[in-house]
Amino acid sequence: QVHMEESGGGSVQAGGYLRLSCAISRLSFDDYAFGWYRQNPGKERETVALLKWSGDATLYADSVKGRFTVSRDNNKKTLYLEMNNLKPEDTATYYCAASLVYGGSWLKSLDAWGQGTLVTVSP
Repeated sequence: QVHMEESGGGSVQAGGYLRLSCAISRLSFDDYAFGWYRQNPGKERETVALLKWSGDATLYADSVKGRFTVSRDNNKKTLYLEMNNLKPEDTATYYCAASLVYGGSWLKSLDAWGQGTLVTVSP
């Protein structure tokens, strides 16, 4: 069974930094696009960042471009999301996830996801 587990969430002030990690197991990594989405209660999910495990392609939401960086460590089988210059509107539960689809339909085609980690950014 696929397992994805996030860590690294927490509370920071606006302008701060956090790095989220996602440990991944039991997937054929090269076949998948991995990424992060976020969600607040009562709100729709929002794709934050994607990458293909093989290759260098990445995609970012306009709201995080230039502030967030998605990356991976092949040896550790871990996905990361570095978040700089955090804003109160970045407050959400962040989930790592995987899909065979890369691009605009990624979020609608998820095959696996973690339990989420909460990020809170205060003004």
